[in-house]
Amino acid sequence: MRAAAQRRRRRAPGPVRPAAVAGGGRGAMASVVEYKGLRAGYRCGYCGADDGKASCGMWAHSMTVQDYQDLVDRGWRRSGKYVYKPVMNQTCCPQYTIRCRSLQFQPSKSQKKVLKKMLKFLAKGEVSKGHCEDEPMEPPLEDAVAGDVAFISKLDVQCDLKKLGDSLKESLEREDKEKGKPVKKEDPKELIQAQERGEWGSGEPSRSVEVRSAPQPGKGADLSKPPCRKAKEIRKERKRLKLMQQNPAGEPTGGQAQRGPKTEPHQPRSLEDLIFESLPENASHKLEVRVVRSSPPSSQFKATMLESYQVYKRYQMVIHNHSPDEPTVSQFTGFLCTSPLEPENPPNGPDCGYGSFHQQYWLDGKIIAVGVIDILPHCVSSVYLYYDPDYSFLSLGVYSALREIAFTRQLHEKVPQLSYYYMGFYIHSCPKMRYKGHYRPSDLLCPETYVWVPIEQCLPSLENSKYCRFNQDPEAADEGCSKDPDRLRVFHKKAIVPYGVYRRQQRDPSEDAAVRQYASLVGQACAERMLLFRS
Repeated sequence: MRAAAQRRRRRAPGPVRPAAVAGGGRGAMASVVEYKGLRAGYRCGYCGADDGKASCGMWAHSMTVQDYQDLVDRGWRRSGKYVYKPVMNQTCCPQYTIRCRSLQFQPSKSQKKVLKKMLKFLAKGEVSKGHCEDEPMEPPLEDAVAGDVAFISKLDVQCDLKKLGDSLKESLEREDKEKGKPVKKEDPKELIQAQERGEWGSGEPSRSVEVRSAPQPGKGADLSKPPCRKAKEIRKERKRLKLMQQNPAGEPTGGQAQRGPKTEPHQPRSLEDLIFESLPENASHKLEVRVVRSSPPSSQFKATMLESYQVYKRYQMVIHNHSPDEPTVSQFTGFLCTSPLEPENPPNGPDCGYGSFHQQYWLDGKIIAVGVIDILPHCVSSVYLYYDPDYSFLSLGVYSALREIAFTRQLHEKVPQLSYYYMGFYIHSCPKMRYKGHYRPSDLLCPETYVWVPIEQCLPSLENSKYCRFNQDPEAADEGCSKDPDRLRVFHKKAIVPYGVYRRQQRDPSEDAAVRQYASLVGQACAERMLLFRS
């Protein structure tokens, strides 16, 4: 009876949870993807060109956070379960992956104003009447995947993971059994607490390079010279030196010398000091930020999903001029709630675990904004932001980005290698997308060698050409490129086989070209770890 019940449970269809796979180390997990190839000549949401966009994409049935981290570091990005990579030298508006080095981040003067504006509103209910310098985060439907919505919705139906669930589970278990490795089960946690120090992960982020190029007249600062200083700072420095010359001992002039406590040199207030400044007991408003797991949906997420959707609907109607029937529930869940990322909760990872989350901003008991984020081994990756238009005066686009940088720094306290804040794509040819370069220091990903280059060194080249190779070493190449496509892993007819074995059984040369294109785009490491589904 018990054996029969176990067989029935194994046969029950359901979504694949990546199981431990031999050869990956540390109970590695398996991602499952279907490569959809190149799509070119469709509408661009950035410049409005009807046929200027080009990208390659794949449907991710499931994906480990390490695989997605490695893909993001090769220029990929997700919208729901669709993972795509712009063809940078063909698309009309090249999209460069951008990351902020959160540990070195210092808010600018305008960013400090946004934080102070929020504090004044919370403390006294003050509403500023000046110019609202909000910067909306990247809209996945209007800009990032414009022209893809119907295509992705169709894939959502076609690529039903339940059809693969049973056979993939059996294949993974059989592979583990042959290798003598036990299948490890997930231990899900629902946990958002203060962070502690720890380490996890074997992958390393992409390398950074510093490219020194000769400055051009009128093309930004001369990087070979010290940064400019304000006249006020120079006057203060001169006055201090003059006083030291007059009184080398540092004692007050005239009368008896009196030694007082030494004063520390002025230190700029940290981002955390500005965000978490204490409020009076009788503060006018209360703001609370909650991080809830969106995929698989936690109980907190389910309880607040309808309210969150209503905020999204109003945002789309007011900010992006959608009609009331356009922002549907299925569109909302498909692009902003469902995710291929499998939740992982290692003991030395973040207390909330890795995966996909919604960062909810609660003002006086109601949601006014939601930041959609992915927590990966080396970064917090921003996916999208939507907010209640009634609170546009709070510059919630800027405020949420600063809170996400602070959140990244908080996670770093327990997970030392998690230190970057990824902001999606920087599009220099689209002025409204340049705001992401205001969060400094930041780096852009070279589209050919996949190394990180400081944005200051990229901007002069981008002023001259939409598409640029940022790594100026002519001998440098993509070190993670596909070197042996035959080692790529294929999931076909309930079996996991190397591509070299699968290829010998096929007669369609076009399929070989598609698989090799996939391998070149994801790189050798991901090609060997992920399972490429072939029907």
